[in-house]
Amino acid sequence: MPVKHANDVPMEPVAAGQGTSRQILIGPDEAPNFALRRFIMEPGGGMPAHTNAVEHEQYVLRGRARIGIGDEVIEVQKDDVIFIPAGVPHWYSAEGEEPFEFLCVVPNLPDKIELVDGE
Repeated sequence: MPVKHANDVPMEPVAAGQGTSRQILIGPDEAPNFALRRFIMEPGGGMPAHTNAVEHEQYVLRGRARIGIGDEVIEVQKDDVIFIPAGVPHWYSAEGEEPFEFLCVVPNLPDKIELVDGE
């Protein structure tokens, strides 16, 4: 189906995250090359340090967060664009009083997610 409404796509909790949910807006069964996902982190929520086997391209829809990418910590907000290379440790911490929400595009390739110890 080429068009659907985001509210019709199930939201699921992210197991390793805190106060974090995810939707697969466009998955590998719908598009051959890329998946489009939406993440929502409640204030104070986030995801621990982890790596992925695939790169991420992200667009912030609302809210603010601190994100660690490798050894760098950045603050992001609405309309910021983020690139996370494959294999680089990264983490998220939602800041402020509104949810942190972003779109995330990843290639439809095998992905292995590994938590990074000690972070």
